[in-house]
Amino acid sequence: MKNLKVLISGGGTGGHIFPAVSIANEIKSQMPHAEILFVGAESRMEMEKVPAAGYRIIGLPVYGFDRRNIFRNFKVLWNLVKSIFMARNIVRDFKPDIAVGVGGYASGPTLWVASHMGVPTLLQEQNGYAGVTNKLLAAKADAICVAYENMARFFPAEKIVMTGNPVRQDLFNDAITRDEAIEFFELDAKKKTILVVGGSLGARTINRSIAAEIETLRKSDVQLIWQTGKTYDAEAQALLATTPCENIKQMAFISRMDMAYKAADLVISRAGASSISELCLLEKPVILVPSPNVAEDHQTKNAEALSSRGAALLIKDADARELLVAEALRLVNDNITLYSMSNSIAAMAQRDSARRIVDILCNIVEKNK
Repeated sequence: MKNLKVLISGGGTGGHIFPAVSIANEIKSQMPHAEILFVGAESRMEMEKVPAAGYRIIGLPVYGFDRRNIFRNFKVLWNLVKSIFMARNIVRDFKPDIAVGVGGYASGPTLWVASHMGVPTLLQEQNGYAGVTNKLLAAKADAICVAYENMARFFPAEKIVMTGNPVRQDLFNDAITRDEAIEFFELDAKKKTILVVGGSLGARTINRSIAAEIETLRKSDVQLIWQTGKTYDAEAQALLATTPCENIKQMAFISRMDMAYKAADLVISRAGASSISELCLLEKPVILVPSPNVAEDHQTKNAEALSSRGAALLIKDADARELLVAEALRLVNDNITLYSMSNSIAAMAQRDSARRIVDILCNIVEKNK
């Protein structure tokens, strides 16, 4: 398809941004001359991550409603109106063949304007519980790409296509062996390894649960790769300075997640949609500790979709301090259960998600020509 022009909007978290960039990369892979423009929310992480991936982005002054202070929402509404007018200008000037919404504040005004200006739209919903923005946009959408079953309770059934979530391709490096990954982190290849991740900022409950049992972990025959996030980096470093643990490698951020996943026998993670999609494709046994601080408690619903099939162990945030480390040490040494969980989570993987979404996108464009 020659001279395809695609507008992609959304962001706010890596869970929205990684799929958006993956879709853009697949478009460029199939159609090198395609033009892609991103629209994000000012001051959100997409304004940094998208240019780093090599794409142009325009920021809108849109942000979420303040449920605690209703008077602040006058400014929210004013910025929403401004964003709608800005989105109108963007659509008029760029003249996209299709607009793609991945969720997040910016996708609301952008996709609403695009659909009302006659531009076909495609939505990509990462979670098992649909976000407010995508639910509002669904009626006008040409297709809605989802990663979980039973999404007809949120969207028109005839528009839903099961594609899974596009993920970061740099995680899938088959050339790396487990021994090489273990050596990369200067660990012991003979020991079981637990990877603890809580996102770029860190997950307080997961980090505090690990910290509370640091002596237990130090004495165990298990080793940890512990990504604390930058928020808890200093706290973890101070703890490990007073309780040195040769079997724990702590860092604020892991630059080589492909190495970390390859080294891990078991993963401890929040239950964000992108993380779960990666774990399914990588066939990694996982303990999920859903964050309670997300809209509609969607991480718990994501985790339940796996735990109900024996594909993950779910530990509630409120129970993590008491249960997480004990369960992790028990599970990582249970080879039969690890094998069963690996098979179960692999069976839930949706492969080639970005390619399938781009195929749907191209069909919509052809149909609307």
